Amino acid sequence: MGAYDAYLALRHRLRGHDGPAHVALVITERDLLEQGAYETLGSFLGWAFDYGAERVTVSVSVLDEAVVPTLERELQSLDSPEPIAVRGPESDERAGAAVRINIGLGGRGEFARAVREMAEDVAAGELSPGDIDEETVSDHLVFPEEPDLLIKTGAERLSDFLIWQSSYSELYFTDVNWRDFRKRDYLRAVLEFEDRKRRFGR
Repeated sequence: MGAYDAYLALRHRLRGHDGPAHVALVITERDLLEQGAYETLGSFLGWAFDYGAERVTVSVSVLDEAVVPTLERELQSLDSPEPIAVRGPESDERAGAAVRINIGLGGRGEFARAVREMAEDVAAGELSPGDIDEETVSDHLVFPEEPDLLIKTGAERLSDFLIWQSSYSELYFTDVNWRDFRKRDYLRAVLEFEDRKRRFGR
């Protein structure tokens, strides 16, 4: 660890604050084409758990579906401190591991899928329309938990990710591209998260 990284880590420890328990990351397929990109992602997972995370959710947005099998193979073999569940566009399983990686399913698609499932439940007599509330919608999402901190590298946009779940998340945008993302960048995000007063919509 360099001197500056050590300084940031010390600032975090001296504050005595808890880091974000659930961290979300948005990257693109192009980010993962860069040399060393998967090693950076493995390191990112380590940093997150080192600084208090209990769960990490990663979204990899894709434009070319032909790359999905390669992404799935490489992501499943990541060096991670916690078990990884990788979910591709055609998967029907909802990931429950500590590290969940979603490939290609955007927030609008996820929400549309949840609405279809609830409509099917109503048609089957298993759900009353009057009983549908926020919790019901969340239960039908692929990733129902709300992240505390959502990090987006390279640009200030969410790329159609976790539209429902990120309503009260703290958003951290950095112009640092994924290929250049380092531990110091993660620590900056954590320190900024700790500086904010979360309002949860109030």
